[in-house]
Amino acid sequence: VIDRGAFLAGDHARVAAEIEAIKEACGAAHLKVILETGELVTYDNVRRASFLAMRHGADFIKTSTGKVQPAATAPVVLVMLEAIRDYVDETGRVVGMKPAGGVRTAKGALQMLVLVKETLGDEWLTPERFRIGASSLLNELLMQLAKLRTGSYPSPDAFTPA
Repeated sequence: VIDRGAFLAGDHARVAAEIEAIKEACGAAHLKVILETGELVTYDNVRRASFLAMRHGADFIKTSTGKVQPAATAPVVLVMLEAIRDYVDETGRVVGMKPAGGVRTAKGALQMLVLVKETLGDEWLTPERFRIGASSLLNELLMQLAKLRTGSYPSPDAFTPA
């Protein structure tokens, strides 16, 4: 998770150095950098933080830990996807995206998939490039599948604990 205090204070060099150090420590492993967008205040800051993370080693950028709201709102996800698009156009290096915190329904997940498809294209609709981080979404999807199979919704407690 980036140091939002340093970022918001304008100490981008500190944030960049932390990302680079963690990337070096990761070795060959992929680095996912969490922006905690609910604390970044503006869309411009979300875009700046996205670019900062990507330029300094992020292999994936993620909206949130899920502990701070708002997190994965459609506008924030769109800003991050556009930053990825522009970064890939500029550098040729692919960076993945993970919206987390706030994607709780199948309809919300579909909205995220449409944003990805419309902004980055079909080739981004893969787990290597896009993942939804929402534990509460699993229960919703299982309920939807059960409804398709049986014709009625099961109890929300039928699959996973709340």
